[in-house]
Formats: sequence, structure tokens, C-alpha cells
Amino acid sequence: MSTPEIGGRRMAERADADDGLLVRIGPHPAGRDPGHRGAEGKRAAIVRAATELFLRQGYQATSTEQIATTAAVSKQTVYNQFGDKQRLFRAIVLGVTVTAETFAAGLADALDGIGTPAELDAALRALARRYLATVVNPQVLALRRLMISEAARFPDLAAAYYEQGPSRVIAALGPLLGGLAERGLLEVGDPDRAAADFAFLLLGRALDEGMFQVEHRGLTATEIESGAAHAVDVFLAAYRP
Repeated sequence: MSTPEIGGRRMAERADADDGLLVRIGPHPAGRDPGHRGAEGKRAAIVRAATELFLRQGYQATSTEQIATTAAVSKQTVYNQFGDKQRLFRAIVLGVTVTAETFAAGLADALDGIGTPAELDAALRALARRYLATVVNPQVLALRRLMISEAARFPDLAAAYYEQGPSRVIAALGPLLGGLAERGLLEVGDPDRAAADFAFLLLGRALDEGMFQVEHRGLTATEIESGAAHAVDVFLAAYRP
């Protein structure tokens, strides 16, 4: 986990240490909270408290007073740090996309140095396991449900979440699959479509279940292994030369 930082740098903070949801929130707009030592700790506490409450009871049912009480700060501190509840909600939703950003950034390494069909098979299976486990994290699923429920209220935020989250991974995967095709390991006419096929083969059913099962606790290691293997088998059946 990154250490919270204030100033011109960015701050990363886990919203829930048990479930590992990472929320990156930028520094105070003024760069710091003048006259208040430990402002970064208060900002992080507000992020954790608000994330927990928004995911558990929704945006509308969560009040600024509840957030302040859970974070053990004053309501004025919440306003000083984020302006209002709406801005805090926006910051958290976009902050959660650091998960997709981090995953997308690691795709090149995951598919690097592949030279044989056997290596391709092993690399895709390992990637699929990580991808599936990341997306079916219960906190990630809860955030998706929350954003869908609030999409009509925050259409621009919902669009930004999609572009910076789910869409980012597919956009990063496409050129990598195209590179594998250039090496003769895949037969890909449209790399972006191939990336979407891979994602939806892997995630489609699990996401559907997660969206409608509020008490969804994620998948077991066996279920992740099985789901990843099946998705890769079907994908390679369609795209292997």
C-alpha cells in the first residue's frame, strides 16, 4: 500500500484493509490544509469512512454527518477537505479506478517474452486468474453496483468511471494481443475486438452474478482457476492460428 502524501504528489489509501480496495485521492486543492498538522491523516480517514458508508448504504442514505462521525472528524473538516458530499463521492469513485490503472500497467509484463504456444497458454491463464480475481473482489463489485445505481444522477461520473476503469484494461490489452499476432502466436484481425472477447469470456457470468447478489463474497480459488481456464480455452480456440 502506498503511503499517503500531501503536496504536489498524489495520495493512495486503502478504503478497507481487509478487502484491499485501493482508493487514490489527490491532495487538498490548496496543496495542504494550512494550520492543521496531520491533515493528510484526516483526509485519509474521511476517504475510508465515506467509502465504507457509500458501499454499505448508498449515496443518498449517507450523510456528511455520518461520514464525519465515522472518520472521527468534524463536519467542517469534511467540507474543508472535499467541499461537499457530492465532490467527495466523485473523488472516491474516480480514485477507485487506480485498481484498473495498476492492472492495465502490468499487462505488458504479463505478456512479455512469450515465444511459443505453450508459453502463451500459460501466460494467458495466469493473466486470466489475476484479472478475474481483481474484478470479483466484493468491494469492487459493490462499487460497480453503487455507480450503476447512481448513473442517472451522475452520468458524467459514470462515463468517466467506465473509461478510466473497465474500458482502460481492454484498451491496454488490445495492442498486446496484436503484438502476439504479429509474432504468429495468435490470429487476430481486430485486436480491440479480441481484447473485448477475452474480457467478456472471462468476466461476463461472474459480473452478472455479482451485480445481482448483494452478499456476493467473491469466488474461491478453485472457481477462479476453473473460470480462467475455460475462458482461455475458448479464446484460444477462436484465435489460435
